[in-house]
Amino acid sequence: MGAFVISKRINGDYKFIFASRKGKTVFTSIACKHKSDCERMIAHIQNHTESFSFTKIKASGGKLFFRISKDGLVLATSRKYTTERLLQKGIDEILRNVAQSEVLDFTELDPIFPIEEISLGISVAS
Repeated sequence: MGAFVISKRINGDYKFIFASRKGKTVFTSIACKHKSDCERMIAHIQNHTESFSFTKIKASGGKLFFRISKDGLVLATSRKYTTERLLQKGIDEILRNVAQSEVLDFTELDPIFPIEEISLGISVAS
């Protein structure tokens, strides 16, 4: 069925992904300042999928991906695919499953790696 997963970035912005039923990321949203912005975008995608456009793009390395946009504003970018067929399967997954997909909120979880370790590149001994 798939799931939307909302998370908080290190810089404080929020984002969401749509993961397939197998757990692979299908697309990642743009950064949002507020979690409520993510929730509104997800609700709109779930309820009005037909109002979004899917633009297929070939990257310089030959891989394929798509962007999801509405009224010219890009809202999400897919992962990279190796073939047109797999790209289309990713789009089909969205069209088939987003309406009934659950929304998971991981914004309140503590970071796996403390910020000091990430920014300084050092390990903290306990």
